[in-house]
Amino acid sequence: MGSLSIPSDLHFVKGLDPVADFMAGTAVTDVIEVGGEGIGFLIYKGVGTTGTSTITVLACDDTTPTNSAAVPFWYKRIATTDSGWTAATAAGFTTTAGSSDMYLIAAPRDVFASSGYRYAQLSAAESANDPVLGGIAAFIYGLRYSPQPASLID
Repeated sequence: MGSLSIPSDLHFVKGLDPVADFMAGTAVTDVIEVGGEGIGFLIYKGVGTTGTSTITVLACDDTTPTNSAAVPFWYKRIATTDSGWTAATAAGFTTTAGSSDMYLIAAPRDVFASSGYRYAQLSAAESANDPVLGGIAAFIYGLRYSPQPASLID
């Protein structure tokens, strides 16, 4: 077997656990401190026929969050094939109805710096109410240093 090379500049964080109706009403991920070059989210929609949601990225002032403001970001839809990257305004975008879609979202650090906030949260506001099975993973990308291991003993 050959060698394995996984990028060490990614730090994954749980965003929203997979559940049967993960975007019901307005669903938000955990609040995550933005580091490195920015934050990314991976939305994985499994089974769902007509449900859609408007996706926004929020800059937050703390982990509560006490204050938040929507910021612009980039996204791409991954279905049978990948779409190209699309710039989204602070108003966000609406997901496509149907099953088996992924959306990759990237919010560069500079959009948070201009807001004065250093935390992020992804929001999904249901626009067509129909249950969609799925979940959201988050990750910090472009870390200058690799995250510390849980243990220094092998």
